[in-house]
Amino acid sequence: MRVSLVEYGIGNVRSVENALARAGAEPEIVRDGDALRASHAPCIVMPGVGAVGEALRLLRERGLEAALGEKVIGRGTPFLGICVGMQVMAESCEEFGEHRGFGWLPGRVRRIEQAGAALRVPHVGWNTIALAGDGGFLAGLGGEHFYFVHSYWLDCPDDYVAARTEYGRPITAAVRRGGIMGVQFHPEKSSVAGAALLRGFLGRVTAAASAAA
Repeated sequence: MRVSLVEYGIGNVRSVENALARAGAEPEIVRDGDALRASHAPCIVMPGVGAVGEALRLLRERGLEAALGEKVIGRGTPFLGICVGMQVMAESCEEFGEHRGFGWLPGRVRRIEQAGAALRVPHVGWNTIALAGDGGFLAGLGGEHFYFVHSYWLDCPDDYVAARTEYGRPITAAVRRGGIMGVQFHPEKSSVAGAALLRGFLGRVTAAASAAA
């Protein structure tokens, strides 16, 4: 299966590209809105690292926010956002100022509150996740360990939370809204569990395409 892999200057795209290939996908890197519109891949994956405000600036400069909206919101193309690629979907973000997000999900990206010397910010390391409901695209992965690197988290209504992790308090680990999915952790760095997640995402895309045929 082909996958549009969005590269906008601050994502660890090569690692995600390799992880998708190992999961059986054929990643096609797209770097601007025109390239994304021209792609016929049935799904989109967007990684990201660093500050969400800078990510939003680069996505808008390259015409990617508009093109993503056309495909994901307008046409229902399945989407997986990774780390900052998930955070940009929020309505707003407080990291290094005030930023307007895509608004695909109600909620705000907030700084993790430090909870003593044992829980420092940024949150770096392996944590288990607890599924919310059936977990959707995370089905079967409750209790598995995933690798996190972040100082901010997406605070959104329970209806959109697919999984949580504990770091001084419950923190959103994954979100979903129909075919829109996102994870705060890095599946490409999460060994067997991360590979299973990517295969599960691709499987859901295949199943949805077959049902629509």
